[in-house]
Amino acid sequence: MTSSNASAGAGFCAACGAALSAGARFCHRCGTPMGQGLPAMRPVPASGTAAVLPWGVAFVAMLALIAMVAGRNFGAAKGSGIDGSANSLPTSEIDGPAAGAPAGGAPFAGGAGGAPPDITNMSPSDRANRLYSRIMTYAEAGAVDSVAFFSPMALASHEMLESPTADERYHFGRIGEVANNPEIAKAQADTILQGQADHLLGLVLAARAARMRNDESAARAFDQRLLKALASQLATQNEEYVQHRAEIDRAVAEAQQKK
Repeated sequence: MTSSNASAGAGFCAACGAALSAGARFCHRCGTPMGQGLPAMRPVPASGTAAVLPWGVAFVAMLALIAMVAGRNFGAAKGSGIDGSANSLPTSEIDGPAAGAPAGGAPFAGGAGGAPPDITNMSPSDRANRLYSRIMTYAEAGAVDSVAFFSPMALASHEMLESPTADERYHFGRIGEVANNPEIAKAQADTILQGQADHLLGLVLAARAARMRNDESAARAFDQRLLKALASQLATQNEEYVQHRAEIDRAVAEAQQKK
């Protein structure tokens, strides 16, 4: 009669995994007595989740790498010069030293101690002026997508002004111009000139708006009014003229060339 130990030997060797015949007391390959030795590690074919897991890890790693590179490129300078999501933050290049003033402009409210100013705590006028300066810097640098991104905010800030000055209306119109909206530029120029027919900023803006609409005849008429009013208006020492003297001089030079 075969003992229970012998019958239990049928199957595989616990040490080397060799197939055993029924009743074997020792492994014919390694000699290990039945019921002794450490279980042999038997290869298991990769299937199901075990087979997919390594590829899934590699795929996730690849996506992370792509996201990292894309993020760096999105925030970096592109063909338009200054564009990228990082430009929503104050920078010395755009906002002046310590992010406290625009390049070539007057200091902004806020930014005390070199900290970036918080536009939410500014007056409506200061906020509108700050956004105007930022838009103009982008436009001069050719950063068209940054202009497109910030223009709605800048236009909205000017629309919220209760009693805009002629200077603020000029800013409003100029933002409309660089945002390729001639109707905004024209409307602001018309309002300025209704208040003062010889206002230099109104005439400059009106000529620009007319050229955007391809109305060269109207543009030349505003040019002539600008040249005629120039001396007497500059003599008033209007602060708005002082602040925008470079733009006035540029418009005058262009008007004289087109005479």
